[in-house]
Order: sequence, then C-alpha cells, then structure tokens
Amino acid sequence: MSEAGTAARGRQGFEEAVDGGDDAVAAFEGHEKTLLDRLQHFLHANPTMVPVIVLLLSIAAFGIVAGGRFFSAFNLSLVMQQVSIIGILAAAQSLVILTAGIDLSVGAIMVLISVIMGNLAVKMGVPVGLAILVGLLCGTLAGMLNGLLVTRIKLPPFIVTLGTWNIFFALNIWLSGAQSIRSQEIDATAPALKWFGESIGIAGAQFTYGSILMLIIFAVLWYVLNRTAWGRHVYAVGDDKEAAELAGIRTNRTLVQVYAVAGLVCAIGAWAAIGRVGSVSPQSFQEANLQSITAVVIGGISLFGGRGSIVGPLMGALIVGVFNSGLRLAGVDVLWQVFAIGWLTIIAVALDQWIRKVSS
Repeated sequence: MSEAGTAARGRQGFEEAVDGGDDAVAAFEGHEKTLLDRLQHFLHANPTMVPVIVLLLSIAAFGIVAGGRFFSAFNLSLVMQQVSIIGILAAAQSLVILTAGIDLSVGAIMVLISVIMGNLAVKMGVPVGLAILVGLLCGTLAGMLNGLLVTRIKLPPFIVTLGTWNIFFALNIWLSGAQSIRSQEIDATAPALKWFGESIGIAGAQFTYGSILMLIIFAVLWYVLNRTAWGRHVYAVGDDKEAAELAGIRTNRTLVQVYAVAGLVCAIGAWAAIGRVGSVSPQSFQEANLQSITAVVIGGISLFGGRGSIVGPLMGALIVGVFNSGLRLAGVDVLWQVFAIGWLTIIAVALDQWIRKVSS
C-alpha cells in the first residue's frame, strides 16, 4: 500500500475515533440529572440554604404544634436572648473549624475571662473600662496560645485545645476560689459589666443588647471572611493547606491569627455572658464547648474545613433555640429536647458528607 493510502486510512480512522468520542460525550451530556442530583448540586453551591430551610421548617412545625404562643413576639425574642452567648461562641468556633481545626476551649476561655473581668472590677476596684480591656487582651492571648501550640509544636488542634481547656478551667477555679460574684456586688461596684443584659422593647419583643451584639459579631465576621484577603486566606488554609502555601499564603501566621481572633470573640462573649447571667460564676456554661460545635455543624460549616458560610452557625444556634423553645411549649421533657438536638446534629453531619460527594 502506498504512503498516501496509508495516510488516508489513518485520517479516516482518526476521524471515526473523534466522531465516536463526540457521540459518547454527547450521550454523557444528554444524561438528565435527577431531582436529587440537582438538589445536591444546589446545596453544594449554597451550603447556607440547608440551615435556612431547616430553620423555616422548624418555625412552621412548632408554630403548628405549640400554637400561637410560639409565634408571639416575646417568645421569638426570647429565643434570641437564649442563644446569644452560644451564638457568639459559635462564631469563634466557626473561624477555627473553617481552617479544618477545632477549639474545645472556647467555653473555658469565656468563663475565665468573665472571672478576670469580675475580679478586677469588683474585687480589686480597677476601673470597669480597664478591667474589660484587660479581659479582651487576655482572651486574645489565650487564643493565640492555642494557635502557637498548633503551628509551632505541630500538635493536632483537638489535642491542643483539649489540654488548654483543662488549663483554663483550672485557672478559672484558682482565680475565683470557686466562688461566684453575686449580682448585688456587681450592681454596687461595676454595673457596666451587666450592660449587655439590658434590653429594649420593640413591638412586644424584648431584645437584649447581648442578642444585638451577637448579630453584629456575625455581620462583621461575614464581611471580613467574604470581602477581605484575610478571609480568603482562611478558606484557602482550610480547603488545602499545602496548596495555600504554594500559592504564597503564610499559613501558620493565618492560623495563629484565626485562633487569636477566636479568643477575642470569646472574651467579648464573656462580657455579654455576665449580663446574660447577671453574675460571674466559675461553674457557668459547662456545656458551652459542645453547644458551640453543635451550632456550627447544624449551620452547615464542614468539619473538614474550607467550606461553609459564617451565617450558617447563626442559623444553627437559632435552630437549637427554636427546637428547645418549641418542645418546651409543647410540654416535652428536657431529656427529650436534648435527645432531639443529638439526632439533629448527627443528621447535619451526614447531610454534609452527602453534599461533599457531589459530582463535578
């Protein structure tokens, strides 16, 4: 066979292969996605919609079960008050989880800082403004300590924060002498410590300054995470730390900053917690760590890092509050309220796993 014939046959075979490939691609592209596939892709692109949908369905369901009492302005504002402290801690927790870490010490930092503020202002007579500033600084340093242990010693965040949780709790008991600072003592010497516990009435609803503070914190963090280079770095570190380093991001510095900001948010929460409780108790908020993680998980932020919106944990905290309020108004025992939240957490993690498996 001549070289021209061989070349012509080769071109014909190549064209047939290309045509066959085009047919296969066309057949693949022609495959219709099921409704479940579309839902999976939608939720993958919009992870915040999961907690939003759950929150709306929860409100509707408990409105039917509990009747008009649930939809009263006072009850809905009461839900906001009840979740304000856990919501603030969830905001701090979210920053760490976005980097594929976890912070088991957020509750301990908050209680420790409330004890420091209370001791300085009430027991030692330090001006309340200075006592609050010292508390905010101590909270930032406590968070920074977590970040330095994670980045410098290369320990897993779970182990580091489990250890510092015990350290901060021990310091809390030592500084307080296991004694509470009563509301009357605060009123007499440093009433500004309870400022976030005051409320304003709007159309029958009672909003505490603490619940408004929670919304402000989430708004600020949303802006920082979505509109600044630092926010993009946080997501990049959580998504793939090695790739982020290759892109020129100083990942260790970003991680230390994340833990420091989380500590600062916990310290702000400490001030709000004094107003919420009305006193300084070293034994308060014992389950705050787990509750903050619950709000983050239900809010759709992935425990694997790099995915989710800071708005999600706010929705997650509100979902927990709605469940507790609705079940309580329906006459359900507290035990079964905890039971329901446990299942809700498991379902949220399973849903996150399913959404992450979306086909590209």
